[in-house]
Amino acid sequence: MTSPPDSPQPGSPQPDFRQPGSPQPGSRQTDIRQTGAGALWASLEAHGVHTVFGYPGGAIMPVYDALTFFPQIRHILGRHEQGCIHAAEGWAKATGELGVVLATSGPGATNLVTGLADAMLDSVPLLAITGNVASFLMGTDAFQEADITGITLPVTKHNYVVRSAEELPGVIAEAIHIARSGRPGPVLVDIPKDVQLAACEYDPASLRPHPPLPPREPDAAALAAARELLAQATRPVMMVGGGALDAAAEVTALARAWNIPVITTLMGLGAFPASDPLWLGMPGMHGSVAANRAISEADVLLGIGLRFDDRVTGRVRDFAPQARIIHVDLDAAELGKIVATHCPVRAGAAQVARALSVQAPPERPPRTAWLEQLAEWKGRGHHPQDWGAAQAVRQVVARLRPDDILSSDVGQHQMLAAQLARFERPRRWLNSGGLGTMGFGFPAAIGAALAEPEVVSMVIAGDGGFQMTAQELATLKHAGIHNVKICIINNSYLGMVRQWQELFHGERYSEVELGPSNPDFLKLADAYGVPGWRAEDSAGLEAALDGWLNHPGSALLEVVVPSQHHVFPMVPAGASLAEMLETGPVRASTEVSDLPAGVEAPGDDMEAVPIMALDARSGGQA
Repeated sequence: MTSPPDSPQPGSPQPDFRQPGSPQPGSRQTDIRQTGAGALWASLEAHGVHTVFGYPGGAIMPVYDALTFFPQIRHILGRHEQGCIHAAEGWAKATGELGVVLATSGPGATNLVTGLADAMLDSVPLLAITGNVASFLMGTDAFQEADITGITLPVTKHNYVVRSAEELPGVIAEAIHIARSGRPGPVLVDIPKDVQLAACEYDPASLRPHPPLPPREPDAAALAAARELLAQATRPVMMVGGGALDAAAEVTALARAWNIPVITTLMGLGAFPASDPLWLGMPGMHGSVAANRAISEADVLLGIGLRFDDRVTGRVRDFAPQARIIHVDLDAAELGKIVATHCPVRAGAAQVARALSVQAPPERPPRTAWLEQLAEWKGRGHHPQDWGAAQAVRQVVARLRPDDILSSDVGQHQMLAAQLARFERPRRWLNSGGLGTMGFGFPAAIGAALAEPEVVSMVIAGDGGFQMTAQELATLKHAGIHNVKICIINNSYLGMVRQWQELFHGERYSEVELGPSNPDFLKLADAYGVPGWRAEDSAGLEAALDGWLNHPGSALLEVVVPSQHHVFPMVPAGASLAEMLETGPVRASTEVSDLPAGVEAPGDDMEAVPIMALDARSGGQA
């Protein structure tokens, strides 16, 4: 005979629900607002939380019961916990504020793990609240029990198991403070079911948020060293990452005061206006020619709020080989972790940028030769005119207004959107940069849409990634969300994997074709009450865009494109940025003089040899 969930096991301590003030199971004898569950909601409300995402279950049922007494807090019911946490990420990325997600124990909690890892790598302020089996059942392999704090320890800034209802307000206050402070990140709070049900008399003063930490000011000596390097530079470049999004005004003023060209990483797009002549685009594996050439030729590189990950640096030993590097970051662990740093500055991006702006020379350095060379590089790149994913994405992002939000999933469409969209302000571009999570884009767009209902929240996804969280179409209907525009770039393949298999694995396409089993995306959307449009060429896309964008509610657009088109420029894994392939795979007709140094021309029967040779020579991997 199987015991019901949360029932005591033989030999385990018996909970006494007869104690004065203890709630009776299944009754309202104790006001639910005066329990641990009620204290949780009161604490969230005191911290300004008014929207949460979640999915209920047995071990978090008291929390959902108490929610009925807090109508001022809006709960968005997702259709899968991963969709819920990515929506919370989208909310946080669009606003810079805390995202909150709830899930039950066991599989509900473990379904949050990918989102927690995603938020950890992208420094997203997130609070995940999970229910767990009653305290006296923990460690007994009870139904739907999982050691979620043990599981998530590597992918959270901090996590808690709450042992008593009285400590809940303090734990929530501290958890939110940790998630928001310094380098933001996810924090998990696990609450056993008996703690949720326990009577709790809390002091309203305990619900107050912790005072924010003061901004970290730069060390005077480090600042002076950075200023001296900039003053000596003739070919400086500034590289700005996601850690500078909330310092966009200060970073822009710094670049203009010193006349320094600016590169924005995948996570930093929007931290510097794309319309400014000093902007060079995105660096790294699929970065612009100008950005990668600038890094390779710069004599001083000022990095602000970034971690120099492998997709940005290429082969690390050859990254910025001529440059003295100034690295500004709030997280001391990042300084010097990947690249050798000549001048580390541990401080807030805004504080450093503001201080260096004040110390700019009275007359703006002309840097004529450097800027002319950069202008020539900016004119180079891969601009296919024939119908394909690049042309489709170009037409779609051209319809974005300055305040609209663009989310992306992960793959070729993500890189194309990052290359082709132009962002004038921060937090208009949402993507899974560090973890590269397929399925992120659509629910993130939902979270952003709820945070800013007055703008269009557009998502560009592939036919593969969209299907990983397509069930969230139900969330659009259930929550009445009207401003999400879904664009599926359908090339019938896992496009980025196919590109690598063609270039690095001898065109052996292994388990990447989706077309024969893909659904009819318009019928799928229609089943959830979402209207759809389809385009199969450039002219048809323009007409479809009009209908899709002018529709007063959320809508889906499927764009059918050829499968064989790739994303370029591209730096092969393990190659240096200077070995960027600008216009596509090297073919047999390529002149030897066009190949990267040390790479021989291929024979007629091995078209991809030069690219494969780069990868093998350096030992690089995807």
